[in-house]
Amino acid sequence: MPLRPHNRWGGFKSLRSRWLSHLQTTRSRAVLLVDEAQEMSPAALCELRLMASAHFDSQPLLCVVLAGDARLPDKLRREELIPLGSRIRTRLITEHASRDELLATLNHLLAGAGNASLMSEPLRQTLCDHAAGNYRILTTMAAEMLAVASRRELPQLDEKLYLEVFAPPKTPAPRRTTSRQSAA
Repeated sequence: MPLRPHNRWGGFKSLRSRWLSHLQTTRSRAVLLVDEAQEMSPAALCELRLMASAHFDSQPLLCVVLAGDARLPDKLRREELIPLGSRIRTRLITEHASRDELLATLNHLLAGAGNASLMSEPLRQTLCDHAAGNYRILTTMAAEMLAVASRRELPQLDEKLYLEVFAPPKTPAPRRTTSRQSAA
């Protein structure tokens, strides 16, 4: 649908009208997932609020899920975003995952992949200790190790492989200059 920046109100009305007619002809409802929502501009967040409902918020038009880090609740407290913040029905604030939660997830993923013994127990503990309470970091580290192990055709991943994959890069020793190089 063409929207013209010089006539935002007209574009908004025609977009909303078209969306309402779509909702009347279908039984499905759209869900908009916004990741890293703390990075959105306040203007874009206000537009979402306007597009999400009609008739003084009595008719929901769009379900919006905002996902972000600890800066998102702070952003929603800004004066221009208070109307949006007050309309949020459910807030789920998650903390860092505990070591036991990370380990349970890793064990579940390994079992679901069909090889629960793929990683040694000390390696599982090490991965959980270095994941900083973050599931994404945990699975990324495990995937990097799995890729290396696959190339090497290793039957099991262990701490030795962890040290090889995640060891800091060796920096070459500084080159010494000879008297001829320094004179040039």
